[in-house]
This record gives sequence, C-alpha cells and structure tokens, in this order.
Amino acid sequence: MTAQNYRTEKDSMGTMQVPDWALYGASTQRAVENFPVSGEVVAVEVIRAFGHLKKACAQVNQDLGKLPADKARAIIEVCDEIIAGQLDRHFPVDVYQTGSGTSSNMNANEVIANRAAQKAGKPIGSRDILHPNDHVNMGQSSNDTFPAAMHIAAALEIHHKLIPALKNLHAILDKQAKEWDDVVKIGRTHLMDATPIRMGQVFSGYAAQAQYAVVRAEAALKAMRLNMPIGGTAVGTGINTHIEFGARVCKALSQSTGVEFVEAENHFEAQAAKDSFVAASGELKTIAVSLSKIANDIRHLGSGPRCGLFELSLPEIQPGSSIMPGKVNPVICESMMMVAVRVIANDSAITLGGLGGIGSLFELNVAMPVMAQAILESIRLLANGSNVFVDKMLKGLEVNREKCQSLIEQSLMTVTSLAPVIGYDNAAAVAKQAFKENKTIRQLVREKNLVDDARLNELLDPRSQTEPGSEGGSGG
Repeated sequence: MTAQNYRTEKDSMGTMQVPDWALYGASTQRAVENFPVSGEVVAVEVIRAFGHLKKACAQVNQDLGKLPADKARAIIEVCDEIIAGQLDRHFPVDVYQTGSGTSSNMNANEVIANRAAQKAGKPIGSRDILHPNDHVNMGQSSNDTFPAAMHIAAALEIHHKLIPALKNLHAILDKQAKEWDDVVKIGRTHLMDATPIRMGQVFSGYAAQAQYAVVRAEAALKAMRLNMPIGGTAVGTGINTHIEFGARVCKALSQSTGVEFVEAENHFEAQAAKDSFVAASGELKTIAVSLSKIANDIRHLGSGPRCGLFELSLPEIQPGSSIMPGKVNPVICESMMMVAVRVIANDSAITLGGLGGIGSLFELNVAMPVMAQAILESIRLLANGSNVFVDKMLKGLEVNREKCQSLIEQSLMTVTSLAPVIGYDNAAAVAKQAFKENKTIRQLVREKNLVDDARLNELLDPRSQTEPGSEGGSGG
C-alpha cells in the first residue's frame, strides 16, 4: 500500500484506506475486505436499479420540501450515470455480504456522494456537496432500499428481455405448428409406439407451452411490481420518512422506467418475508420445465441420422466430436436443458432464502443479495436461452416427411383403429402376430382377410386417426 495510490475516508466506525481512483468510500471498502467470498459482485441490474431508486427518492424528497433542489439535482445527475452503466466498476461488493444488502446500499450512497463532489470540482471524499447518509439515503434504510432494488431489477429484466424472448419463441413454434400440420407421424407414450399424431399437433403443444410461459412471466412481473418495500425504512414502520414517501417513489419509478410499481400494502410482510420473490421464481422454474420438455423432445426426434428416430433434421452448427468425423450433436437442445437445470437450482436457493429461520427472520429477510443474484441469473438464462433456441435451432429445423411416413406404416399401434371393428382382443392378437412375423398391420390383416381392402384403407388412413372424434376410421 502506497500513499499516492490510496486516500483516507471515514465512516461511523473510523477511517479506512480507499483506492484513490474509487468513488466508493469507507463503508464499501470495509465490505470489500470483510467479504472476499466469491469474487462475484452484485449484479449490474441491481446496481442500475439502485440508480433508478435513488433518483426517484431524491426527486420525491425535493418535492416534499425535505431536500434542497441543488442537492436533489446532484443526486439525479449521478444516478443517470449509474443507470447508463458508466460507474459499474465502482460497485465491488461481493454477493455474499450482509443479508440485508446494507453494504450495497451504502456503496450506492457513497458513489453518488463522491461522484457529485468530483463533478463539482471537490476532492473525492468531500461532504461539501452531498452526505451519503443525510442526503442520498434520506428517508430510506438498507432494509427497504435493497429489496426495492431487487424488485426493480427483476421487473425490468422480465419486462424488457424475458417476455419478448418468450413471445418470439411462441411465434415461431406456432408458425411451425401450422406449416407442418399435414405431416402425420407416429405418436409415442411411455417411449413406446402409440397412435398417429400430426407434427403440427405436436408443435401446437410446444407453442401452447411457450404461450403459457409468457403468462407465467407476466405473473412473475406482477409479483415484482405490486409489492414494493420502499417507504418501510428499518422494520416496516416508516420511521424517519414521510408517510407519502413510498407511494410517491413508486409513482416516480413508474414514470421513469415505463413499468408500473406499486407500494406494498403491508410493509411488515414486504420486508420481513420475500414471498413475492419465491412466487416469481416459481413461475420461472415452471417456464424452465416447459422449455426443457420442448428441447428434450426435439433432440430425441432428431436422433440418428440412421439409427435413431430422425423425424426432424436439426441444423448442423458445429462438429459434434473430436474423434468421430461427421458427427453432429443436438448442442442447442443440450444448452437449453442446462439452462433448465440452473434455473431449477436457483429456485431452490431462492426458496431457501425466503424460508423462515433461514432468510426470513422476525422483521427482515437476511438472504436478499443471493436471492437477487439467483433470480436475475434465471431471467437472463431463460431469455438468452430462448433467443438462442429460436435463432440456432428452430429457424433451421426441418421435418423428414418420408421418415415420418415410413414409421407410420411400420407401427403396430395403427391396429387401434381396427379394435372397434374386429374387437380389442382380436386386434391385440393381430399386433402381436405382426410383430413376431415382422409384418405390417396392413399385410397381416389382408392375409387373414379380416377386413376388405376398401374398409382397411379407410381404417388405416393415418390422417383420419389424428382427428377429434375419429373411430374406426370414420373421423376426418
């Protein structure tokens, strides 16, 4: 440590040596030294959410006559820089810090105060322009600002990234469902051959899952928007703040972000528990489960090309093996499956973080930083994973019509349409004999002269077996 590279700053506990380039102060430096845990700093989305929040708080405090206009303006100008990502390097606090996020709140307060001093030509560390607690943190506590920032960050990411990505996914799956509705393939239940189904029907199921994913993402967004803790200060009572502070801050946030935020109806619930976060994460977990189903089905339907199902041709985007020439693997599907694994694991972390006796203790949840980090990672993975799945997989996906047709003809389960005509037991005997003799159902029925050819062709018409209300070939 050399004198020219460090400056001395102080907080309520005394002095600290802080890097001379840093806009943060003593409280942040203490956190840096106290929590060298993961090397993973609090997500930039949370930092920028603090920018939005502190900006709104400054404006409201000015409107309430509590903060002079020049000080409010100084806070707002720095907050705009934080929102723009210009000050990210000045937020070095590890995720695994104090469970209330106090270190991150003070980090924001110090950066705003010091940057305001710097902009005014004052030395970094000077309190002539702004004091981090008295001015930047006016009417606030870490106990309501960090959870508010969590809500803001998650809401903005869901609104701007996840929902558009899922809508894009739904659009292409719905398009493919319509385009491939004329392709009849064999259905499978329990991994075994079942009755025919159209490829369009299969993809309509995937499209519906994607559509429901949008609904679930919107539910997660609602959970983030409607339970804002700001205004509760230390324990939910609102000590040291104006009674209208929370509602006014939410209104200001709504205007500046384009996402409507609403003050918590009960601040004691909003700060003592993070049930809304657990609920939102549950929606994200369900989305991950849906996407894993789609990805897993497609990778199996594309297995082969000669010794698998190969009803679908997956786009070839990279070599699949360092030892087997010409091998191509379903790497995008595998990527999506790993996204699902991580999102489900993150949901477990968030659930445990919200659990009574672990994170939620009396008047405050004390696992918020890790919960925020986990949910933001889940949102990012689901959004990016969906976009990659569309661009690198679905846009290049093709149906192997001939393969689908040949498997239909070979299937023993087309015998199902004969059951109403020849009886279940006779149909079962036909299926078993056809399998034993390596014949198709059509061949064996003709040999046994069980049904005349015209009726047989009607009964075994694959398309008719995929129509609602079909029975014995009479449907469709």
